[in-house]
Amino acid sequence: MFLFSDYKAFSKKGIKDIMLVLAGSLIMASGYVFFIVPYKIIPGGVYGIAIILHHTLGLPTGATGLVMNIPLILWGVKELGPKFGWRTILGMTITSGFIDLLTFLWGDRPLIEDDLILSALYGGVLIGGGLAFIFMAKATTGGSDIVAQIAYKKSKLPMGQLLIAIDTLVVIIGVIVFKDIKLALYAIITIYSTGQVVDTITGGMNYRKGVFIVSKKYKEISDFIIKNLRRGATYFHGQGIYKNDEKEIIFTALTRRELVALQDKIKMIDPEAFLTVLDIRDVRGEGFKPLNDDSV
Repeated sequence: MFLFSDYKAFSKKGIKDIMLVLAGSLIMASGYVFFIVPYKIIPGGVYGIAIILHHTLGLPTGATGLVMNIPLILWGVKELGPKFGWRTILGMTITSGFIDLLTFLWGDRPLIEDDLILSALYGGVLIGGGLAFIFMAKATTGGSDIVAQIAYKKSKLPMGQLLIAIDTLVVIIGVIVFKDIKLALYAIITIYSTGQVVDTITGGMNYRKGVFIVSKKYKEISDFIIKNLRRGATYFHGQGIYKNDEKEIIFTALTRRELVALQDKIKMIDPEAFLTVLDIRDVRGEGFKPLNDDSV
């Protein structure tokens, strides 16, 4: 079957992916059931539409989202491949099941009574955390997640921002149906917190530090980077504007721990060195993630 082709579901990596999807689905479903659905907050996507249908027609949120996901999953398999399809079918099925199961056990009452702001915020945090786990398994729960994954593949824009743009359209539909502009304002809190959590978890795990170093003792510093930290470095030839003196500038990419070791060493080698440290969302190449690693 094409959805299972070239994918060992019961390998160590496959089991890890399945566990990530299961954990992410449960976390995400909790965000919906305990915080979002009871207050009619529409956080976008297929489940946002399902929430509208739940409150207007009495349809189950999870099952409705699952049905609407079918055409989108076919598109996802076409664009992102069979491995994407297998895990996404698992993700969207389990998430829908968890949503309806938790609703059956808990009901439609909110976990936090009479506080839409906290519900919108913490609902977004849980949904974002669950989505991040699922994305880490290179899967989605369907809906706008599929669209965001495809857009990320083609544009490499931050996935959290892509989700915000796509889901805003669904929020507008919710405002029209429920005729309450305040729900849109609460939805913005949910969508924003969801996007921030997704970007923090998926990107934060790969954050590195880019370091520019200007020092007269650049050779000693470079030797430490290469021999002790076992990282590569690049020289840039520069010229100081104030004194018009020639300079060699070192650039390297490090982990946080390696940066601390480098800073301590530079203090010993050249206390007058100039250091610029930048946050880098992702680093690929020798010593870091392979260039052909298409994980988020």
